[in-house]
Amino acid sequence: MAPGTLLWEPSAQRVAQAAVTNYREWLAAERGVDLADDGALWRWSVTDLGGFWESIWDFCAIEGDRGPGPALADATMPGAVWFPGARVNYAENALSRRGPAAAVIAVREDGAAAVVSWDELRRQVALAAAGLRGLGVTEGDRVCAVLPNTIHALVAMLATASIGAVWSSCSPELGAAALAARITQVAPTVLLGVDGYSYGGRTFDSLDALSALAAGLPELAATVIVPYLSADAFARGRQAGVANLLTWDELMTPAPGAAEPELEFTRVAFDAPLWILYSSGTTGPPKPIVHGHGGILLEHLKALALHLDLGPDDRYCWFTTTGWMMWNYLVSGLLVGSTVVLYDGAPGYPTLGALFGLSEALELTCLGTSAAYLHACRDAGLVPREDADLSLLRTIGSTGSPLSASAYAWVYDAVSPQAMLSSISGGTEVCTALAAGLPTLPVRAGEISSRGLGAAVAAVDADGNELVDEVGELVVTAPMPSMPLYLWGDRDGARLRESYFAAYPGRWRHGDWVQITATGAVVIEGRSDATLNRSGVRIGTAELYAVVDEQPEIVDSVAVDTSDAPGGGGLLLFVVLARPGLTDELDGRIRDLLRERLSPRHVPDQIIEITDVPRTHTGKKLEVPIKRLLGGATLTDVASLDAVANPQALLAFVAIAERARAAADVP
Repeated sequence: MAPGTLLWEPSAQRVAQAAVTNYREWLAAERGVDLADDGALWRWSVTDLGGFWESIWDFCAIEGDRGPGPALADATMPGAVWFPGARVNYAENALSRRGPAAAVIAVREDGAAAVVSWDELRRQVALAAAGLRGLGVTEGDRVCAVLPNTIHALVAMLATASIGAVWSSCSPELGAAALAARITQVAPTVLLGVDGYSYGGRTFDSLDALSALAAGLPELAATVIVPYLSADAFARGRQAGVANLLTWDELMTPAPGAAEPELEFTRVAFDAPLWILYSSGTTGPPKPIVHGHGGILLEHLKALALHLDLGPDDRYCWFTTTGWMMWNYLVSGLLVGSTVVLYDGAPGYPTLGALFGLSEALELTCLGTSAAYLHACRDAGLVPREDADLSLLRTIGSTGSPLSASAYAWVYDAVSPQAMLSSISGGTEVCTALAAGLPTLPVRAGEISSRGLGAAVAAVDADGNELVDEVGELVVTAPMPSMPLYLWGDRDGARLRESYFAAYPGRWRHGDWVQITATGAVVIEGRSDATLNRSGVRIGTAELYAVVDEQPEIVDSVAVDTSDAPGGGGLLLFVVLARPGLTDELDGRIRDLLRERLSPRHVPDQIIEITDVPRTHTGKKLEVPIKRLLGGATLTDVASLDAVANPQALLAFVAIAERARAAADVP
């Protein structure tokens, strides 16, 4: 499939009914802003930032006190000031819908399910908030959780936000060291944890890790245990040595004789902290990234309503864990009145196409997953539309890594010819998509149809000059409300500036190679910190993988350029094969295809067979740690194994590096 091939166009009805069409008509009628098309809408949204975000506040009917200040009082980056004087609460807006309709459907991989109505969700949040207040939690305190993707996590997050406290969550699959590296930085008042979790049909106990974490948090008022593996979670927690232990039921139970509490919301400043997310921790200590109530409200309302086209009639699921920003992006479906579907478990269990079966069973209208999952389904030859009725799917989302042109084609051939495929690209740092589809624009293979509205995304060269139809560094040239307020503990902002603003002062450097086409579409070319630099020409890894992974013998691949390492190994391509044994024929075919389809510079110096590609818990390939290991760095300097989904795969590269060094020492 040639990149740029037209695969889907929205029908006239889809365009007419899209929220973004309604929004453009509203702008013309209410604001006198008449925009000819979606390209004009994006340009206006990034040139009149105050007008655009003011309009989102009004169009989405945010509940809160607007205040007298301008929408954008100071556009300096970092340090932009949005809506001074405004007071809002994320949870108040997430729980504005009432009634018996389903607000949340929670499903576990073994089929266990729970359905919670809007009224019941409000009731549970009120109980949890009262329980947290009873433990001393007040505005600004931190509540941290080590929970799977269940209703407990959602209720606890909304309860925390309703108080004006600060939420932070990690998935229980993280090991004790990785949990401590994150949560000890923010000193929570209350910790919520689970006794274990299941994944791929296996159960994993997490009480020892929870106990070690709690022991390192001396200021904890309590640890609340959620039973998952067994009903005796409390007793097992006590046995594991967890101090100040409460059960979830105790947290949710009013004092004897007391009436059930009413749901209350503490309206806080627009830039008051809402939650703390963490960077992956594979290239340094995890950064605790703080986002604000108002910025997330505006950004997620815009992204989910206008880009994903979600509303009260939708059922919305994105496969994620509580430790990935996509969980926050998922639960914000409540902001637009959608039914949120939480799936806890492995996406390919009990069969690889499980998520598509879930889509049929729960009548999903929007299913989001990872590019890695879609690639795996394609490589396995799945045709989900033959096994499940997917006629209600209006939108299919993909993120985590670039989606290849051939995977775009597979979605339309094998999954749904009528759904909008929206590959999105953004990150934890901004907790949103910087590039995403629009339901009014066509879908072309390998391309994201638009930059995010209000996101002044550009591709620039090393001197900061903007590029069109050329690969450059992805930068954001103007502030966004969901940019980090600060990094927790970064008192003078030095770490924030060094991480995102040092390379291009006054502009946000995101860390991706990107190409902006003449039509305004976006092609993500891979991480810029994992660039392949061949004879002075920068090569993104995404285009190389797109060619390599199309070969039926190849299950996965990862490429690193070690030319600048001591002794220099050049461009190394590591491949995982469906059947062990890299043949001369396959080696030669890969080289010929890369030379023909891309360029001679894309041809690797060596092609090496491995058994697995190291990935983060969110599915991203660990290109930079691999490069550093092969360049002579030690494992402790490169990554924490607790932050790696498959540690043995990374340890294999430690062995490869040691063998290479030993060979270099041989006379």
